[in-house]
Amino acid sequence: MATSPCSSSGFSSSSSSGLGADAGLEIRTRSVEQTLVPLVSQITTLINHKDKPKRSDKTLQAIQRVGQAVNLAVGRFVTVGEAIANENHELKEEMSVACIEARRAGETIAQLTDVASLDHPESDSHITIFTDKTGVVKAARLLLSSVTKVLVLADRIVIKQIITSRNKVLATMEQLEKVSSFQEFVQIFSQFGNEMVEFAHLTGDRQNDLKDEKKKARMAASRAVLEKCTMMLLTASKTCLRHPDCESARINKDGVFHRMRLALEQVIEIVTDSRPNGESEMPAISIYSGIKEFKNKVEGLRENLYFLSKENLSTMLEVILEHTEDFTDSAYTSHEHREHILELSKQAKMELEQLVSVWMQAQNQKTKDLMEDLEVAILKTCQCMNELKREVHSAATSLAADLLKYHTDHMVLKALKITGVEGNLEAVAEYTCKLSEQKEQLVEMCRLLRHVSGTEPLEITCIHAEDTFQVTGPQIISAAETLALHPSSKIAKENLEVFCEAWESQLSDMSVLLREINDVFEGRRGEKRVYLSLPRPGKHNANLKALKPVKLDTEEQAKIAKLGLELHLLTSDVDSETEKWEDQENEIVQHGQGMSSMAYSMYLFTRGEGLLKTTQDLFHQAEIFATEGTKLAAALQAFSDQVHSDDKPLLLLEAEKLMAMCKQLQITAKASVQGKSATFTKVDACILKTRNVMTLLCQLLPLCCKLLRKNKAGNVCLKPAPPWREDRIRTGSNGHTAERRTETFGIKSLEHHVTNMTFLESK
Repeated sequence: MATSPCSSSGFSSSSSSGLGADAGLEIRTRSVEQTLVPLVSQITTLINHKDKPKRSDKTLQAIQRVGQAVNLAVGRFVTVGEAIANENHELKEEMSVACIEARRAGETIAQLTDVASLDHPESDSHITIFTDKTGVVKAARLLLSSVTKVLVLADRIVIKQIITSRNKVLATMEQLEKVSSFQEFVQIFSQFGNEMVEFAHLTGDRQNDLKDEKKKARMAASRAVLEKCTMMLLTASKTCLRHPDCESARINKDGVFHRMRLALEQVIEIVTDSRPNGESEMPAISIYSGIKEFKNKVEGLRENLYFLSKENLSTMLEVILEHTEDFTDSAYTSHEHREHILELSKQAKMELEQLVSVWMQAQNQKTKDLMEDLEVAILKTCQCMNELKREVHSAATSLAADLLKYHTDHMVLKALKITGVEGNLEAVAEYTCKLSEQKEQLVEMCRLLRHVSGTEPLEITCIHAEDTFQVTGPQIISAAETLALHPSSKIAKENLEVFCEAWESQLSDMSVLLREINDVFEGRRGEKRVYLSLPRPGKHNANLKALKPVKLDTEEQAKIAKLGLELHLLTSDVDSETEKWEDQENEIVQHGQGMSSMAYSMYLFTRGEGLLKTTQDLFHQAEIFATEGTKLAAALQAFSDQVHSDDKPLLLLEAEKLMAMCKQLQITAKASVQGKSATFTKVDACILKTRNVMTLLCQLLPLCCKLLRKNKAGNVCLKPAPPWREDRIRTGSNGHTAERRTETFGIKSLEHHVTNMTFLESK
């Protein structure tokens, strides 16, 4: 079956034809990956075409059109690549070789898809795609490899621009540090401002383009530092110029320059994927990530009793419990939270001992009773870890909420401003001590929040917040001391205001961060989006009010664990399929995403996690899931009016099948039951039927994607890529410098030429 444009995501998902990426090339940005999507789709379509004894003229012409389109697009692509090579001499040789290979491969594909060759089948010299599939596979491999090399080399140009921009900023910063007059400072700072704006645009584009979420978070943190420090650098430098003999003013200014240099260095580390002096990046360790890994290992025992040792598992638990000491040793953890964490830590050790005992027995003798005992031990261990995670989360977030509420009036900052203007050095010293205490509280809060942040990007944001409080606190103190020494200085007053605003801004950011951490914990965002279809507590509809909410016990969870795992795998498959669609606003995609999110929340229920707490929550979710499925069936019926007449019956049949399955699920979810056994039977039936609907959805999405591609084939070419915007800012010379020409010959230009190709009609 031909691969549709929706089903290619770069070389990582090669077709059965054996197409693959150059193993030495790692694609780190979305622009490079997405530029390759249509080309991968085109040549995969060619290679996977069906060999039939009889081929219609329409099919032959379609194959030839694709071959010609690929060749023409490659020709345009190579022209841009050669222009990039001419403007960047250090890459010219590599780029030229890659361009020559791409052009040769494109021409080979055009020759092999030339229908005119079929007019002389008796001649051995006329080889086509139908007689030499090996040749076209070889050409396709060469084409994909060479095009990827061109794109990666073009990406190096973008990195070079960022490095060049950083170097300009650093050079100007050095000049700013040495200036001795206001006039000179104003002139150089104006240049510095323009360079920082350009650097901000380049790094902003790069941040949005990065595939790695951790790197994106680190880039965002560094750019935030640079943005805030630019204003700090202005006022701190002016204060130092006005009061050149003031030691606190010099310390204040030096702190800003040092922090900006560190942030600039981190940006370059991210874009070049390097560490200073060859250091390896230390992985962020948190209680949340430790528990997640530990539970995965424990649950893996269901599939394989021998894949890890008991010592390995014990060590993992020891590391987690060591980290809980950050909470139990903290002066800011409440007595109640401390006691609960210690109790749960003790219980976790006991549960692991019991698990290991049953596990060792099961390795020697796999009886039914032992395997059931093992399942119960696994569930009890995981449940204990969930409770521990919930307890440390509660300890961290309640502390954060209390501190943010307590410091919302900014009384210490206000007092520092007042006493500074009064020139009251003694009072300033008193309030700087209070600010130092506040800083220690907020730093501790960030450290504890990092343990429960839930995702690596949020962990990085917590680390950034901790660094900000650590650095900004002393800077406020030095700015306040300067003002107290020069109480009539307007610039010293303005400088203190700027640093206080940075502190207030970070406190405001912490409120947002706290909400995000809570959202992840509740399953509302993060690694998997969970559909929030549940009514508020106590707001269930009438037919649910009369029923008593029930939670599954450990034994019941064990019975549906396998079914829940199957549901989890299906949601991953559906997510993978929806991500392949070019049009994410498509109604079919949106319904599919919603259903996947709801199914995921039902999977979490089988583990005793997530927003669905009781069986009634689950039944209500199943109803909403079925309703969403019915809407999807209606969307499929509407879509059937747009597809070719040959394909319409198949699509309508699948839509009717989906409609029937959703109606059955709704009937099951609404059926009233009494008693524990009957309730569990209903839970089992709801999850089973949800799984069946998700299985059908996994088949429907690629089918619709294929039909959408086939429907577009009549339009001859892909929707053209949007015109890429010009540089938002240009400083310096007005002439067309090599740097400016390079900017226009970037990946975005290359993308336009690859995407503007036709699709093969599948017959």
